Amino acid sequence: MREVIDPVAALTKRGRHPTVVQAIRSTVAATIAYAVALQLSRESVPLTAPLTALLVVQVTLYATLTTGIRRVNAVVAGVLIAIGFSALVGLSWWSLGLIILAALGAGHLVRVNEFVPEVAISAMLVLGVTRVASTAWDRVLETLIGAVVGLLFNFLFAPPVWVHTAGERIEDLARRLRDLLVRIGEELGQHTPVERAAARLHEARRLDNDVAQVDAALRQAEDSLRLNPRVKEGLLHRVVLRTGLDTLEICTVVLRVMARTITDLAKHRTDEPLFPRDVAQALEELLGHVAKAVENFAALVTTQVSANAEEAETRLAAALDAACVSRERAAHLLLDHVRANPRQWHLHGALLSEVDRILDEMDMEHRTMRLMEELDQSAREGRERFPWLRRFTRL
Repeated sequence: MREVIDPVAALTKRGRHPTVVQAIRSTVAATIAYAVALQLSRESVPLTAPLTALLVVQVTLYATLTTGIRRVNAVVAGVLIAIGFSALVGLSWWSLGLIILAALGAGHLVRVNEFVPEVAISAMLVLGVTRVASTAWDRVLETLIGAVVGLLFNFLFAPPVWVHTAGERIEDLARRLRDLLVRIGEELGQHTPVERAAARLHEARRLDNDVAQVDAALRQAEDSLRLNPRVKEGLLHRVVLRTGLDTLEICTVVLRVMARTITDLAKHRTDEPLFPRDVAQALEELLGHVAKAVENFAALVTTQVSANAEEAETRLAAALDAACVSRERAAHLLLDHVRANPRQWHLHGALLSEVDRILDEMDMEHRTMRLMEELDQSAREGRERFPWLRRFTRL
């Protein structure tokens, strides 16, 4: 039966997509900047103002502040270099080369980072006009107008917080981990060809790409939490999400090693199941509990409401306890099997060690200690970076 999709809900969800929101915000800010520049600038078509606003207005308030300052520095530096060269040498093929070289060097000196080419672009545009002095200062004015409009736009209309988007990516990564764990567990009592085991290994390796994509979404969410008036306890949210992703990344690596262990075992069990029936059932039950713990761990990391967080923590603790019980039962069965048939005993031990590593990473006490360490480190770095803020707080 096909799922019926509500077109209104789909359109609303698409309207909240970061790309759509960014396009609307940039368009409005650039239009306002152009209207203001028409009133204040002497240029008939002051396109520098909307161009600056378009580049200054970023997805997050933190990025807008840092980008706006760097962009204004880049444009002003380029204009000043153009004024100096126009007064000394004018425009020719060799002076153009010199101005580009000087502008690129000045861009690194004023630390505009990704806007180093903008220094040279501004210098060339100003140097190429006839009324250099007048046009240069008009360009500076238009740049300031665009930057101020972009900054004020984000202050008055605070950008959205992208924690929900990052949370969805983390939950999707956890679901893929869970599904792969369940499929691996289901195949342990069957005859598994090397090709099928290798396919599971490649699938585990592809999860690394998913981790990189989730990390990019999380970085955007972290920036959206900085300096955002909508957010309280932004540092705590950032640390919870970051440590949660780090844990899932470690679990992904361990799962890849586990898939490699099973692939090596499949190479030796070419005409028989990977494990006897009783051992396979115990391991399948164990991996099922581990998969459930991974899913509950992601729900705990991405839950913002305290009541829901307590519920998610309870479910995670129950899943971890069940996994520990299953782990002991599977360990005893594996030990009995190895004593009777010691073939590839080291692979059996490796599989159990990999399960232990995943459970240890999601342990509640381990996570609490990690959160406290990260919070202390962030507070310490903040005090070292902004000592004046600490003295002001004391006053």
